[in-house]
Amino acid sequence: MKRPDFFIVGAPKCGTTAMYKYLKQHPEIFMPERKEIHFFGTDLKSKYFLREKDIYLSLFSKAKDEKRIGECSVWYLYSKKAAEEIKEFYPSARIIIMLRNPVDMLYSQHSQFIYNGNEDIVDFEDALNAEDDRKRGLRIPKSVHFVESLFYRETAKFSQQVKRYLNIYEKENIHIIIYDDLKRDTEEVYKKTLHFLDVNEGFLPELKIINPNKRARTKILRKLYSDQPLLTKSVGKILIPSAFRTKLLRALKKINTKYLPRPPMDAELRKKLQAEFAPEVENLSKLLGRDLTHWVLT
Repeated sequence: MKRPDFFIVGAPKCGTTAMYKYLKQHPEIFMPERKEIHFFGTDLKSKYFLREKDIYLSLFSKAKDEKRIGECSVWYLYSKKAAEEIKEFYPSARIIIMLRNPVDMLYSQHSQFIYNGNEDIVDFEDALNAEDDRKRGLRIPKSVHFVESLFYRETAKFSQQVKRYLNIYEKENIHIIIYDDLKRDTEEVYKKTLHFLDVNEGFLPELKIINPNKRARTKILRKLYSDQPLLTKSVGKILIPSAFRTKLLRALKKINTKYLPRPPMDAELRKKLQAEFAPEVENLSKLLGRDLTHWVLT
């Protein structure tokens, strides 16, 4: 069976959705319709992660004669096991890592979690302050689908996460993209990524803004298409054909989504987080051989 030979492994809110969609348009690249599969990273648990190998491989069955087959699951970088598991699955795999100022990433991540129901503490600072309790199993949202992602600071320890991949893969098998570069010159970053994947660099996709900030209009409607109580699922499977049910859920999600700019982070909180993450950013700068310390300068 056909299987992926390259992986966008994260981090979340660092432009991964945009890169997934840009690469998906390339005629020499196959990527499945589903993003965030999370077959690897078995140390992390979520009801949405797909762990059945046959089903996982079936997602790539429509690949034809494309030069590259890939997938994108943003928590592979955070996972302590995914790098080794991918290596065992495909030893010569190409790895794409996307990174962003950790302070901005966390703020964006929190907003995304409020939208999809993974988080119920609306205030960003309060959510950060709840981390210790949550590591002890306290103050976990009823609608949570991925508890470990609520340990916000852990998700932003990029130097440790990147080092895991550098320790396992050859440097030429790893391509690191900085979000700032992607935002400043999307076309150039895309071209370099095509070069890394050894496909035609002359192809240019539709480069539009992907995955802007969102909010759910109502929690009740969000619960219908995301949580779906067991009885609703069972009755739905009997009464509503699978293809139509999928379209219906997507339509509900679209209706319930509104797009609006994220308000600026509190200035004092930003300064506090910049100081907190300064050592992490310095370590990452040394690891990558690129000065990123402007991320944490006040």
